[in-house]
Amino acid sequence: MVTRTGAPGRREQILREAARLFAERGFHGVGVDEIGAAVGISGPGLYRHFAGKDAMLAELLVGISGQLLTGAKRRLTEADGAAGPMAVLDSLIEGHIDFALDDRPLITLHDRELDRLRDSDRKLVRQLQRQYVELWVEALRAAYPGLAEPAARSAVHSVFGLLNSTPHLGRPGSLPGRATTAALLHRMARGAFAAAGAD
Repeated sequence: MVTRTGAPGRREQILREAARLFAERGFHGVGVDEIGAAVGISGPGLYRHFAGKDAMLAELLVGISGQLLTGAKRRLTEADGAAGPMAVLDSLIEGHIDFALDDRPLITLHDRELDRLRDSDRKLVRQLQRQYVELWVEALRAAYPGLAEPAARSAVHSVFGLLNSTPHLGRPGSLPGRATTAALLHRMARGAFAAAGAD
């Protein structure tokens, strides 16, 4: 959910710490004072940036769904026929692995707290996610033309389940290293798609 260029702004710092704390202790287990303390401001000072915890949660979950979709569209545009369909699929996998390794608290937050969003925000998250899935389905079917659409959609959701399992891989320091973990996840995702395409 963060932009990785330059120093993070205050809102971005607040969102990063809110995501970490919400993931660790649950949305209702964290107060605004704790979030404020994590970024060096008073709890009430947060209200200069956000209307409240609900607004933070909405921005985190809607934001990351939008960023994943935008990133996938950018990768597809950059490929623009210059790369083969397998290279396009690899690029999508790499982008999602970056998210899965770098924004692990947001995966936990999505799994636990999505139902706490207002209906309109939850619907927006779902809409963005559906669009993201469809980009993957198209890319997968281009790489494996014989793969039927329902099977492709199931394969994409299965690979998302695999990649989004990173919060359960252990504490960040216990993983074998980012590059090694990313390479392993990539091989596993490609293997799952190849198995689906072989049917």
